[in-house]
Amino acid sequence: MGKASKQRIVLSILLVVLLLPFSVTGEEEPAWKSNGIDPSTWSDGPVVEDTPMQYSYFGDPVFAINVTYSPDHLQDQVSGTIIIELFPQWAPITVENMIEHIEDGLYDGIFFHRVINDFVTQSGDPECRTNGVYVPGFPLQCGSGGTGETIPLEHNENLSHVDGAIGMARGTEEDSADSQWYIAETEAHGLDPENRDDGGYATFGIVRDGMSHVRAIAEVPTSDDPTGTNLDNPFSTAGRPLYEVKINTIEMIGVADPDGELSGKASVEESGSGAGTAIIALLLVSIVAGVAYFVYQKNSQEEVKIYEAELLDENDASSTT
Repeated sequence: MGKASKQRIVLSILLVVLLLPFSVTGEEEPAWKSNGIDPSTWSDGPVVEDTPMQYSYFGDPVFAINVTYSPDHLQDQVSGTIIIELFPQWAPITVENMIEHIEDGLYDGIFFHRVINDFVTQSGDPECRTNGVYVPGFPLQCGSGGTGETIPLEHNENLSHVDGAIGMARGTEEDSADSQWYIAETEAHGLDPENRDDGGYATFGIVRDGMSHVRAIAEVPTSDDPTGTNLDNPFSTAGRPLYEVKINTIEMIGVADPDGELSGKASVEESGSGAGTAIIALLLVSIVAGVAYFVYQKNSQEEVKIYEAELLDENDASSTT
């Protein structure tokens, strides 16, 4: 093997060595998944109903809606935060859909486009954004938009329209939910599938804190002032607020941690995981470097033998002449 070939082999192996630490690290999970939140810190929740939804469960995703709104005519704007716990154990597809939209920033900057007191407050349409000055009824497409990707209607016996439940808005087709969602401002069991003949609507989480903001938003003046008494479809166009009820941001903030299992562990696990990855990378680098050195030495020895053989041939040739 020539010197150039040997160099190419060594360079190739060294390139593998350099790339190994990047290939073994893998994709890191979002930081919010290791941030445990103590449910005892939540004090502004909905009316409690005796269902499984009243309890927090370890590891349930939690997100925060930061809102700004005017409660009534001639009143100053109010800002607040609504905390919602999701239930992936009962509605995995719907929860995954919501988290994906949140992490993509789909909801940041939109407004609640439908508010009906004693019923629901609805948002989630990426088309519902103010272009300069908020005008009720504009943009014209607001209320009918989405991402174009729908999910199936997902029911579970543990989920229902209790006070503070978050559910998915949809069209007339059962599997037409997209990005729009609503929060029940009171119990709305008329939307549960067992009480309807159209498949009903799917809930997938519940407000844990900031319910007073949900109730205040439900009472903001609207362009048609519907009572909600005869309105049982969370996808209708009634109830446009006269003043913008803006969602500044929605972000994932952590997971429910009722027993404090994540308290003080996240940093240790993260550092331990990082150290483990570093050790594996170092071992692999050492192994590959050793192989490279072995190949280099073997090639060098072969070259020495070839060189010695060539010298012997030259000596033999000179002696015969």
